[in-house]
Amino acid sequence: MRFCSIASGSSGNCIYVGSDNTHVLVDVGISGKRIEAGLNSIDLTGRDIDGILITHEHSDHIKCLGVMARKYRIPVYATGGTVDAMLRSGTLGKLPEGIFREIREDEPFSIKDLNIHAFTIPHDAAQPVGYRVECKNQAVGIATDLGKFNEYIIDNLQNLDALLLEANHDIRMLQVGKYPYYLKQRILGDRGHLSNENAGRLLCRLLHDNLKAIFLGHLSKENNYEELAYETVCSEVTLGDNPYKSRDFKIQVAKRDCISELITV
Repeated sequence: MRFCSIASGSSGNCIYVGSDNTHVLVDVGISGKRIEAGLNSIDLTGRDIDGILITHEHSDHIKCLGVMARKYRIPVYATGGTVDAMLRSGTLGKLPEGIFREIREDEPFSIKDLNIHAFTIPHDAAQPVGYRVECKNQAVGIATDLGKFNEYIIDNLQNLDALLLEANHDIRMLQVGKYPYYLKQRILGDRGHLSNENAGRLLCRLLHDNLKAIFLGHLSKENNYEELAYETVCSEVTLGDNPYKSRDFKIQVAKRDCISELITV
């Protein structure tokens, strides 16, 4: 399997996951031009994409969905609640007939040789999910836009080869920042976003000897920065109740404005 972030941040998200035979995108919240450039850099084009997996309907995850669907007629996989919310938003324009494939949490489905499991995440959206994607004996996970984690989420992210995990904000930066009070409370709430500290604590529950790569994603532009997210998560791992140190793993920050390293597992 191959796995990379084309863009990840509060302003737009797009993740690539694929095998030798199958290629999917998880979210398309950046411009079509940037998606195409990202795909070109790993020797693919939009015509190679077999499916688009949508986590939820917020604009930083679906900005280019209408364009991609019309241009390439790629099947779009999302929960029923997310499909309804996207259609009600009125931002996608006219879509090709039958483009949506409705999925349900905890009911695995396949796109060619990729086996995909959607799991519920706590976020202020209609019916949001994270994804676990498997091929043969490899597995990668995408977990962003979750206000908290629980045993169910931990179970869905066990024994991964690679993971993209939200490290959205530094709590102190958010608390003293310019955001209005209601927005601060939303982000800090159980249906908001994971802080750097909580990302590190969740990661401590997921570590194992064969975890090959960890991306920290969905960083807030206003309430975080790369070095802080990285150092905070690494500190949680090194000082946490687990047998590992952060240096035992390949941990890196997924950038908002350029493609990450392409990970092969």
